[in-house]
Amino acid sequence: MSASPKTPSQWADPLIVTVAPNGAYKQPCDHPAVPITPATLATTAKACRDAGAAMLHMHIRDAQGRHSLDVEGYREAQRVVRQSVGDAMVIQITSEAAGVYQAPAQIAMVEALQPEAVSIGLREIDKPEIGEAGLQRFFTVLAQRGTMVQVILYDVADLRRWQALRASGVVPDAPWFLLFVLGRYSAGQTSSPRDLLPFLAAHDGPEPWAVCAFGAAENTCITAATVFGGHARVGFENNLLCKDGSVAPDNTALVRQAVEAAAALGRPLATAADIRQRFGTG
Repeated sequence: MSASPKTPSQWADPLIVTVAPNGAYKQPCDHPAVPITPATLATTAKACRDAGAAMLHMHIRDAQGRHSLDVEGYREAQRVVRQSVGDAMVIQITSEAAGVYQAPAQIAMVEALQPEAVSIGLREIDKPEIGEAGLQRFFTVLAQRGTMVQVILYDVADLRRWQALRASGVVPDAPWFLLFVLGRYSAGQTSSPRDLLPFLAAHDGPEPWAVCAFGAAENTCITAATVFGGHARVGFENNLLCKDGSVAPDNTALVRQAVEAAAALGRPLATAADIRQRFGTG
């Protein structure tokens, strides 16, 4: 295994806490505190920032409340959220397909919007119609712009594919950020800290990584990630429950749990300025 638990003297790497407050599918009928408008995203972002989250993973919706990658919709949501949180949060937009979009449209949105930060599901854009030449062009443009890119990996096969693209030069050298998704395709979309172990055994590159986890074990999983030097993404996109199994009152409660775990382990929290310095954004 390439990663090992950190000793206290090694825990200088500030923990990046990202909140993913809505996702592509959750609706207010699932929980009244799921934010789907720019205004509710802004209110949620501010509360989560105050609780210790330094990055917002943003999904937007169309007029009917459905998942959207509309460029103008993103610009408006970014504007409203930025008014609320200033520069104290990195706003990471999603390029998720969610069964609605195909790879060319996902790539076109990112190139048109030019966000500060974006998450990209590798398996969603690694398609024959894009090809390795298209991937090389896309990732090179992102690197040249200084976009903070988080590459979403659902299993070790995704990680191996990423490593192959890096080794072949299709993906250039840049400060990439990985997200290991735990439990996405398990029964009932549950997760366990054990789901992290195959990723740790296979990850041999320089990229920092974070974890998101489905279900009530979310906090246990991100605590394990914190121990092993990773970072944390929490929120209603993946989980509506507190660690005791009760329904979380809001996204802020899940952020607070992550912050409490970091404090118990003696790991400092990253600020938005820390993230921008580390990943060279802006």
